[in-house]
Amino acid sequence: MKTFYPKDLSPVEVQTLLQGVVAPRPIAFASTVDKAGNVNLSPFSFFNMFSSNPPILIFSPSRRVRDNTTKHTLDNVLEVPEVVIHIVGFDRVEQLSLASTEYPKGVNEFEKAGLTPVASTLVAPPRVKEAAVAMECKVIEVKPLGTGGGAGNLVICEVIAMHFDDSIFDEKGTIDPVRLNPVARLGGSWYSRITSDSLFQIPKPLTTLGIGVDQIPMEIRSSPVLTGNNLGRLGNVEHFPTVADLEEFSKSEEVQDMRKRFKNDPESWMDHLHRWAKEELEAGEVNKAWKILLQRQ
Repeated sequence: MKTFYPKDLSPVEVQTLLQGVVAPRPIAFASTVDKAGNVNLSPFSFFNMFSSNPPILIFSPSRRVRDNTTKHTLDNVLEVPEVVIHIVGFDRVEQLSLASTEYPKGVNEFEKAGLTPVASTLVAPPRVKEAAVAMECKVIEVKPLGTGGGAGNLVICEVIAMHFDDSIFDEKGTIDPVRLNPVARLGGSWYSRITSDSLFQIPKPLTTLGIGVDQIPMEIRSSPVLTGNNLGRLGNVEHFPTVADLEEFSKSEEVQDMRKRFKNDPESWMDHLHRWAKEELEAGEVNKAWKILLQRQ
């Protein structure tokens, strides 16, 4: 285990370490204007949502580490406190990256990146026509976090209009992450994207309490077969199977066959139980997995 203390590192070293591990980070593709009407478009991965009522997004244009100068986006929102935050899909990530080039003030990144500006409905900065999501925001506060190179500036934005392309919704009217296909930032030059293979769901009770891993019997918790994820799923049930359920399950053909096969081999009995339970857990059959794990020879 390596230990680092920020006070002993340069700002560049701290930034490199943090960006490498706080990942993936969603990207705010932000369009702004200055008081003269000059448009700027730039991506920021120090970004997330922080409230839904009111709807608040925050992104942070940091001061440049190398020379402590500020970015045009920060200068613009201080002059005109409005911004449009876009979510861009994989099909536009190269254009998004190109827009991050540090062009001189007054250069229009829409033109440089080959993107189309369209008028917003409530704010001055234009929207990116090609983006599947555009959120018009008023800037309610800009909070500096420091004065040195690398210091962030929290641009706290209230969403006042949202534009979502029809293509990102599924048949139920829910946003489909695969159709949205957002890109995210990691450290260095690395990005990531959403694919159907990379997605998974975890059931999370909202109004009930799981028993917790601490209530799982030790012979199960110390299993060399079951993973931390398996134990977390087991601990996410409200209660153990009833005695009647266990007795009924013990009469099943699979259990009876295992009892015969491993009558004099308790170690193999336990190993096979845990492997069977693991298969059921990964198939989403949590209750069945519990019935398997609580069987006795």
